[in-house]
Amino acid sequence: MVLVLCLGDLHVPYRAIDLPAKFKALLVPGKIHHVLCPGNLCTKETLDYLRTVCTDVRVTKGDFDDNPRFPEDEVLKIGDFRVGVCHGHQVVPWGDMEALAILQRKLDVDILVTGHTHEFKACKYQDRFMINPGSATGAFSNLARDVKPSFVLMDIDGAKATVYVYELNNDDDDVKVDKVEFQLTKDAEAL
Repeated sequence: MVLVLCLGDLHVPYRAIDLPAKFKALLVPGKIHHVLCPGNLCTKETLDYLRTVCTDVRVTKGDFDDNPRFPEDEVLKIGDFRVGVCHGHQVVPWGDMEALAILQRKLDVDILVTGHTHEFKACKYQDRFMINPGSATGAFSNLARDVKPSFVLMDIDGAKATVYVYELNNDDDDVKVDKVEFQLTKDAEAL
């Protein structure tokens, strides 16, 4: 079992002050093995905070990031999965499933983690899996109204990924958790 935290589009301090306190309370240091951030961290302080949660923090360059060390995309192996990370502002039209599938095939990954739209989405598409963890701070976006803060915690066990989405309800400050599962097919494993 490998726990992977996926969160992005924080936009601290430009569009949000910080991660919600309820989220920070859930992100216990020492439990998470990898942090994948598809971008728009915006500050070194936010990156430093994520490194207190987990030492393996992977960040790709968002359209508001100016850190030259952040790559445009990254691919890593976790369990039996090839996982790709990319912000998503490079994909046109933004958030389009077919455009994202083209990027996923280009990177040759089973799971693609992107951002930019600030809306959570996790779905199987063409025998592969796509995740957009949304905006962890609930930062506003020109693409989405009433953004609810969200992040994803993925539990990878070999060829099975169980994806838990944590979403903060802006009305009652309650955290809702939903679960989505993805299993590699034998055909996908053979590739």
